[in-house]
Amino acid sequence: MKSSEEKATFAGGCFWGVEKVFSEVPGVLSTRVGYTGGTKKDPTYREVCTGLTGHAEAIEITYDPSKTGYPELLEIFFSVHDPTTLNRQGPDIGTQYRSAIFAHSSGQMAAASKAKALLDGSGIFKSKLVTQIAPATEFYPAEDTHQQYLKKNPHGYCSIQFQSKKIQEVLSVGLKN
Repeated sequence: MKSSEEKATFAGGCFWGVEKVFSEVPGVLSTRVGYTGGTKKDPTYREVCTGLTGHAEAIEITYDPSKTGYPELLEIFFSVHDPTTLNRQGPDIGTQYRSAIFAHSSGQMAAASKAKALLDGSGIFKSKLVTQIAPATEFYPAEDTHQQYLKKNPHGYCSIQFQSKKIQEVLSVGLKN
């Protein structure tokens, strides 16, 4: 990673759809899907799907902060999944589908915590956010078949549902202060 690049890691349900969205964001240099937040070393997709590894399906993003800032990535993250459902996104159920932000720095940790608090206080969601915010740990890339899955399979399964523009409004104002 070059000094002008930063990483962001998010878990928001099935990683195929989350990767598709972030791979199209200007300033995002690369994405890869994988597993993080658990205890099993080098887990496989099959192992993660058992719910016994502690890992979440996640996306690791490498981005140019001069073109896309972390606050913008947070806006997108909170807009492409339901951060109020515990261990579930749409029909996908299990701890591997949890909502989580894995921060790579104290600045990311602070921004993520602030974004979550802003959204909790905004009234946009009827329930409290359950998004886990934790320091980034080892990221294990998923098998090749899962990388850029929806690019390779345009009609493949995806449970991504975009949330309202209000999320963008709340975070774009709140994270600048």
